[in-house]
Amino acid sequence: MRATFDVRTERRLQVLDVTDHVADALPADYDGVCTVFSRHTTTGICVNEAEPRLLSDIESMVKSSVSDDGWRHDELDGNADSHLRALLVGNGVSIPVVAGELDLGRWQSVLLVECDGPRTRTVTVATP
Repeated sequence: MRATFDVRTERRLQVLDVTDHVADALPADYDGVCTVFSRHTTTGICVNEAEPRLLSDIESMVKSSVSDDGWRHDELDGNADSHLRALLVGNGVSIPVVAGELDLGRWQSVLLVECDGPRTRTVTVATP
């Protein structure tokens, strides 16, 4: 099974909770593992808590981890920092699924980390 959903981001660097979108993409009776994958080189996917202050902290940490400029790729399109920030987050996660439900911990959510917005992003949810 493979499903996709689109997410519209509003800022250059933004962390969004996409857990409900991922859950909606799963078959109701599925047991196993799903892969949540960003189809973009300037976004990342991770699992963490979706508490608003923490989301802001994640944005600050990602921004401070990579300088905004001074990169060779900027000669092409000026977004090397976005590629490098997304590289640090990673482009996908694997999550257990039980009876069609994400088997996440109490405080865990699936987060999309936008590093080059605002844009519309496509996320893939796949099961074997």
